[in-house]
Amino acid sequence: MQQFQNATSGDIVLSVADRIIENRAYLSEIDGKIGDGDHGVNMAKGFGMAAERIKGNGMSLAGALDTLGTVLMTEIGGSMGPLYGVMFIQFAEIIEKASMIDAAMFSKMLHSGLDGIQAIGSAKVGDKTLLDTLVPAITAFDTANGDGKSFAESLNALVAAAEAGRDSTRDLVAKVGRASRLGERSLGVLDAGATSCALILKSLALGIEDRLQPSA
Repeated sequence: MQQFQNATSGDIVLSVADRIIENRAYLSEIDGKIGDGDHGVNMAKGFGMAAERIKGNGMSLAGALDTLGTVLMTEIGGSMGPLYGVMFIQFAEIIEKASMIDAAMFSKMLHSGLDGIQAIGSAKVGDKTLLDTLVPAITAFDTANGDGKSFAESLNALVAAAEAGRDSTRDLVAKVGRASRLGERSLGVLDAGATSCALILKSLALGIEDRLQPSA
């Protein structure tokens, strides 16, 4: 069985922040086609602020996730700040007291984040939102893990499903948020939240994969 250390993995969140910041212009470009065009700017601002507070402080993964979630929840406007904020805070809460994180605990963490998002939003799969990335990614991870795949293999399944979910939003009509006002005109464009969610999940998965070790 594979697992990784909570205490030494806070820097994973810095890698996630780097990916969001790198894609700031791209995310805003996507958002500008059917939204208000500020998704990349707001996300980069929030992740950048959190990264400054995490750097050099030797945070655990739980501590870094909580820092990121709190910044997004309390200091970033728009619709995505609270959604991602609650997701990361829920992630942190699940693993806070764990010294080692295995696939089962990672799954529990993902489900808790999803529950947090669904508790404050009305979107469901098919509405052209980040849930079109997150839900199939979690399902794929759980399926792979349930089939006896390793933690690393299950993470690969998660990333593939996240990217497929992101791509599926191109063929969906937006049902919630600003883009929903466009109706059929929202077809043919990726959802910015689904796209940022795929970036987050892939970066998180890669960071974990690099730190996996056999259990004693």
